[in-house]
Amino acid sequence: MLEIGNKAPAFSLVDETETTRTFDDYKGQWLVIYFYPKDNTPGCNAEACNLRDNYDDLLGRGFKIIGVSADPAASHLKFREKFSLPFPLIPDVEKRVISDYGIWGMKKFMGKEYMGIHRTTFVISEEGKIEKIFTKVKTKDHTRQILDEFGV
Repeated sequence: MLEIGNKAPAFSLVDETETTRTFDDYKGQWLVIYFYPKDNTPGCNAEACNLRDNYDDLLGRGFKIIGVSADPAASHLKFREKFSLPFPLIPDVEKRVISDYGIWGMKKFMGKEYMGIHRTTFVISEEGKIEKIFTKVKTKDHTRQILDEFGV
């Protein structure tokens, strides 16, 4: 289980536009990596749109954003286009990064148990260390959660 202060796990994956995104691309910058369960579902739509609506504010305060789920690139591309998302979405179909960040596990919904992604956001410092882990994400107000945590 990752904790605040740990070095964030590195990654190298191809996003929905076939651009390779690596951890090193964000070296020297603050990075918000948000892991979400599934494209085009109510909570994931709300979270993505909240980050979209506040994207310029987040960028202006030095935060870059990446979304990650196990959906395939084609699904991410449609999701990104449908909601005009300005940040990359990374498909992790093989769940390598999802596993490295420790957010794949047993979930329960309507009395049914299944394996899935636990909605979690990691804020990573310019030095590559985990500064905050949000496990109780407020999908409709996630930007405020992030900004309040960092006093900006």
